[in-house]
Amino acid sequence: MSVLAIDAGTTGVTALVVDEAARVVGRGYQDFPQHFPQPGWVEHEPEDIWQATLAACRAALDGAGDAAPVRCVGITNQRETAVLWDRRTLRSPRRALVWQDRRTAAICERLIEAGHEPRVAELTGLRLDPYFTGTKLTWLAEHDPAWAGVRAGEVAIGTVDAYLMARLTGGQVHATDASNASRTLLYDITAGAWSEELCALLQVPIDALPSVRPSWGEFGHTDPDTFLGLRLPVTGVAGDQQAALFGQACYSPGDSKCTYGTGSFILINTGAELVRSSAGLLTTVAWQAPDGTVTYALEGAVFVTGAAVQWLRDGLGLIEHAAQTEELANSVPDTGGVVFVPALTGLGAPHWDPEARGAVFGLTRGTTRAHLARATLEAIAFQVRDVVEVMTADAGLAVPVLTVDGGASANGFLCQVQADQLQIPVERPEVLETTGLGAAFLAGLGAGVWKDPTTLADTWRLERRFEPGTRDDAAYRRWQVGLQRSRGWAAIG
Repeated sequence: MSVLAIDAGTTGVTALVVDEAARVVGRGYQDFPQHFPQPGWVEHEPEDIWQATLAACRAALDGAGDAAPVRCVGITNQRETAVLWDRRTLRSPRRALVWQDRRTAAICERLIEAGHEPRVAELTGLRLDPYFTGTKLTWLAEHDPAWAGVRAGEVAIGTVDAYLMARLTGGQVHATDASNASRTLLYDITAGAWSEELCALLQVPIDALPSVRPSWGEFGHTDPDTFLGLRLPVTGVAGDQQAALFGQACYSPGDSKCTYGTGSFILINTGAELVRSSAGLLTTVAWQAPDGTVTYALEGAVFVTGAAVQWLRDGLGLIEHAAQTEELANSVPDTGGVVFVPALTGLGAPHWDPEARGAVFGLTRGTTRAHLARATLEAIAFQVRDVVEVMTADAGLAVPVLTVDGGASANGFLCQVQADQLQIPVERPEVLETTGLGAAFLAGLGAGVWKDPTTLADTWRLERRFEPGTRDDAAYRRWQVGLQRSRGWAAIG
């Protein structure tokens, strides 16, 4: 038996076919366009996500062949992105507002000034920031004609997982899981339900939201007329970072991981304890078991890391492919004093400044693309250090080792600098696509492919361990200075 996992990310969709030994036996990928209508606005066309899902799944299934029959489907997704779709036709009346979108900064400021943030934090474990889904829905309610369909009950709302669930099941299921719901600013994480109080505050009709279910168990079945002729149970759902935590076998309190994707997301399992952060971190649902048991996590969300490397490639044309940064970084002994603060969509944890903007400091006539590449990789490691240091203090849990995954974790230079900066070992697994692997694990648990998480923990395999060496504290001090100078830049008149 095997599991089909759909990982609907920010820039593309990956599909994996994972067998009972947790080996990837089929893989497919399809990217989709990014839309930037105005500075700070980021949008996706939902139909593009759906077509990329079909293409990626087709390729993964073709690659797997007859290796193992597929038993079930799991979904993991970019979180916080707000999607609207017609309940009858499943077509979207407008583009989705992506988690990176910053257009709701004024709404957040308005709510903060009105004194709502403490109550929002109490109920959700989050903060009022454009990152989250709720204020995106408020913006749509105040500015977009499509919201009339939401009020009339004709248009559904949800995150990307709920949209894909609707498309996979031919519109029969409108559901999400607790991990995704906990990222919306609309979900009471202690009550385990949508909050009528928050829905009223953010102008969201509670009936338009999907039902919230455990992270594994049967959600519904795929519609063969719309999904590659297949009728399969959908049995696992989680937000991408929670799925990565699960895929990394971080099942005990204190287990932690960092995913280097478009952004970097550091999570630490806090078990049944709901840890409140006083230092800019997020309290979130990691996953919910079918018996209702909730595992929580403390999270630091860094908005731009891998996207900074992508910007070097696509925006500046300094590299041809992301892997080239490792060779360039190793070709120079240091950055030559260059500091890059990749606040291209503001700053996330633990700084939380939507008005910050990217900045490069220390340029001279001797600066080369190698210095910029090295500064970019160091910036990723510095941002993660910022989060981990706050995280361990907040949670009161030691982090003896950091497991890493995601595309940029293949970069050995980055992993070594990360170990040096944290002064703890960094472990890289054989399977770097742990987000998709986590979705497969959850779905497999829901369908009986695996018995329990203990069984899954035995499948985790180490590829390389990076031991900490000498830490460059001078470079980190320069980073802190550059960080402060980047803050509030967009607010300068």
